[in-house]
Amino acid sequence: MKKIFAIALIGLAILAIGAFIVLKHSFLQEFPELQGEPEVGKWYEVSPDGAVSADGSRWCAYFRKGTANKMMVYFFGGGVSVDAYTAARGRSVVTEGGFYSDNVKYQNFIATWGIGSQDERNPFKDWSILAIPYGNGDFHCGTGDFPYTSLAGEQKVLHHHGYTNYTAALRSVLPLLGEPEALLICGYSAGGWGTAILAEDVIGHFPYTTNVTVCVDGALCLYKDWRQVAENVWKTPAEIANRIVSDNIILDCLLSLHRDYGERVKILYGCSVRDEALANVQTYFDAHRNDKATRADGDLQQQNLKTFVQQLKDNIPSCGIFLWDDIITRQEEALTQHTILLTDDFFTDRSGNGSFAKWIEDAVDGEVHSYGLELVDKVY
Repeated sequence: MKKIFAIALIGLAILAIGAFIVLKHSFLQEFPELQGEPEVGKWYEVSPDGAVSADGSRWCAYFRKGTANKMMVYFFGGGVSVDAYTAARGRSVVTEGGFYSDNVKYQNFIATWGIGSQDERNPFKDWSILAIPYGNGDFHCGTGDFPYTSLAGEQKVLHHHGYTNYTAALRSVLPLLGEPEALLICGYSAGGWGTAILAEDVIGHFPYTTNVTVCVDGALCLYKDWRQVAENVWKTPAEIANRIVSDNIILDCLLSLHRDYGERVKILYGCSVRDEALANVQTYFDAHRNDKATRADGDLQQQNLKTFVQQLKDNIPSCGIFLWDDIITRQEEALTQHTILLTDDFFTDRSGNGSFAKWIEDAVDGEVHSYGLELVDKVY
């Protein structure tokens, strides 16, 4: 696959995807506002009262009621803001080197590619879906406002309302769903963090659904101040922030999920082995660099992934893991593509182990597999 999804900006934002969408936005569908009973198979915007993106613009979610009695909650990615420096560098302000999506413009690609599409290869094409776009820089778990000084010297406020927005959108569609026989909670990049952080919260809204699968795609970055950021920058609800006890939010939250639900919830984690975007953002947390990842950065990302995979195996033996390396974004540095859920590569073979789509489908059906674990030791 070409480098349309390569990362040119720091953070977990997928700038190439953003550029691709801007260029092709005329091909994206426009969704009507959800009012009353939805037409089955049709996409709608869900705009809760008062829901705003980081920059104060309107925020909305996307909803489709499927023909199957199965429900997906799907968290989008798009970077992160952790302090005043990053807050001043939203994607709409800094197009190269921006840290996070500060609004949801052009994020209605849900119906066009990947797990939300009507592709004949998609095992989830008949599911109901609530898609949570990303426009608040807070891994979907914030409730507060963060004051900062813009690059122009103006006093502004970043609205970290990810949790507020998500909760309002989910509550808006719950009366339309009944009791799904299966629940899939998934997300890519920053939405992968959102998936891990909010999985228990989502599950709480579906108390009678026993077939639950949680899938994190392309999310891993170590940062010693995650807990401080969650509490003081994003204003994450205490019951969620309290789960963050280390430099690895994904590990902390998945361990909590497993402790609380055991084998009742199937946990999946997928990532490319030398993820360019994750290597890139790690350099900011480690060295405050805001430039392209190097081969050495890829080496470190691979080592961090190896450690994390072992932690998952040791602490959640039932966890399904899918590692892959077959899409190279920068050949010389041996860096690999960031995320898979939202691309058409979701349906194609990954490193000889079958498709990501089939891997998730198998888990939903009770067959949890792991693939590509040997890649963490591969020399690139």
